[in-house]
Amino acid sequence: MRRIVTEPLDNNVYRIDDGDSQASLIVDPAAEPDRILAFGSGRQIVGVVVTHGHWDHHGAATAVGSTLEVPVFLHPSDVELAGNTFDGRIPEHLSVGSLDVTTMHTPGHTPGSTCLTLPGVVLTGDTLFPGGPGATRFDHSDFATIIDSIRTRLFSLDDATVVLPGHGASTTIGTERPHLDEWIERGW
Repeated sequence: MRRIVTEPLDNNVYRIDDGDSQASLIVDPAAEPDRILAFGSGRQIVGVVVTHGHWDHHGAATAVGSTLEVPVFLHPSDVELAGNTFDGRIPEHLSVGSLDVTTMHTPGHTPGSTCLTLPGVVLTGDTLFPGGPGATRFDHSDFATIIDSIRTRLFSLDDATVVLPGHGASTTIGTERPHLDEWIERGW
């Protein structure tokens, strides 16, 4: 797993690498397509995944996908929000060489928010950060829904699972789990 941070909102762009081959997957190509293409250089990029339809997570997706001639995946519930046409609906499983990356629909921040899981790691987009859930102040967001996604989906993962969010530092499921009731009480 590799990460670079791009503008304009200090977005984390991830590259999931298969250790047995040169296969890789780009996640959330926010901006700076030339920099993201350089980030993928020397790897066999098999696709691009956008965790949700906000502009700050997909700004370079079309450019990266078309340059590399690979599909760009986004949950169908966010296609209209993204204002873009992407190549494919996000499948339940993505093969990255010998790695099986599983997608997990986690609505709340957006209707189509999606997390990616692989052993010991979850990429959460803007669903979960250190200290709480992603923002739900948008017309298309819902606090009760994001809390349900975190409680029933993300918190079903092992405490040791590393959480890699769309912005900022990592955390673990075990670090965040005890604070769920606090987040509910504060309402964000």
